[in-house]
Amino acid sequence: MADTALMPIAGHIDPVTVARDITPREDGRVDLIGLPKRRIAELFEEAGLDAKQAKLRAKQVFHWLYHRGVTEFDAMTDIAKTMRPWLAQRFVIGRPEVIEAQQSDDGTRKWLLRTADGHDFEMVFIPDADRGTLCVSSQVGCTLNCRFCHTGTMRLVRNLTPGEIVGQVMLARDALGEWPKGRMDVPDEEDVTEYSADGRLLTNIVMMGMGEPLYNFDNVRDALRLVMDGDGLALSKRRITLSTSGVVPMMARCGEEIGTNLAVSLHATNKDVRDEIVPLNKKYGIEELLAACAAYPGASNARRITFEYVMLKDKNDSDADARELVRLIKQYKLPAKVNLIPFNPWPGAPYECSTPERIRRFSEIVFEAGISAPVRTPRGRDIDAACGQLKTAAEKKSRAELDRLAAEKQAALG
Repeated sequence: MADTALMPIAGHIDPVTVARDITPREDGRVDLIGLPKRRIAELFEEAGLDAKQAKLRAKQVFHWLYHRGVTEFDAMTDIAKTMRPWLAQRFVIGRPEVIEAQQSDDGTRKWLLRTADGHDFEMVFIPDADRGTLCVSSQVGCTLNCRFCHTGTMRLVRNLTPGEIVGQVMLARDALGEWPKGRMDVPDEEDVTEYSADGRLLTNIVMMGMGEPLYNFDNVRDALRLVMDGDGLALSKRRITLSTSGVVPMMARCGEEIGTNLAVSLHATNKDVRDEIVPLNKKYGIEELLAACAAYPGASNARRITFEYVMLKDKNDSDADARELVRLIKQYKLPAKVNLIPFNPWPGAPYECSTPERIRRFSEIVFEAGISAPVRTPRGRDIDAACGQLKTAAEKKSRAELDRLAAEKQAALG
């Protein structure tokens, strides 16, 4: 049974959460994943190394963790053999535990993961011809209660730590075999082991999994800084998109302190409809949200803001809705594109998907106004991995069944 209690739910209008401490490891070791180089050096010094040696070892360990993807200290070949047991006694290289891995008929892959203190969450990898996108979760569950979203019907348990967030990217690289090869202690090979997205399966990251990233801002920021660090996972900020339902007070900080692309879950063009399907709108209304988008640091025609718009039959899909969307974007002079998302149904959902003809007409109206409005092709529906569906694997299976799957996996490993 998980040790961390459920977080308090603040309600539909103001779902601000209070982060709880993570249950410490029983063996007292510190997990290094999710920590920046500076903090690793501090821990090494606290454990007994002098300042100069702590800084050197931190640089070496950081490189092995984030550039090479090793999971054991014994694999760090340029660290003295006598030093490696010292590290292993005090520290650990963590990864979220993989409970179940599924693959869709269309190639989409979904992993059910478990934290060290026993909470389940999911991540999804979506391969395309010219890119591969990892959809990363920021929280276990969600408080936003968006009515079209299955994930939003879950209770929020807790925020994910920086290590649990960046650990998803590292697990994906593990699964895709995309860590640089070669030995770090051979200087001539150093230049050829730099990671780049060219020719890789994993090229892009979207913070669009479980949770609202801006309600876990510090941890998301710290994790993404490791992803973007040239000495770390080294993925360009231009290849990372953070999606928010409209936590207006945090949006400027997101642009200043993280600097990734911004996506906004808009889904409606008037107060009444957005209040219904995105309850956060009752606190931060459309006008306030769009003004924050207009002020988002770094937004330009080269780095447009993406508005996500789920197509709900007879709710937000009329010609008038399309024209109002165009009017709002032009009123606030937003460098924007619109992703039209066919609604992905789930049992008990209160909405239906708009017809293909209606979606096409909506898209045409927006396109004719000079704003890009592609229709997103649903991916991974057969494994409940499509937009808004990240809940079912974690909650449809009983705890006993999940524990059995984990035990079978462990037995297979040896």
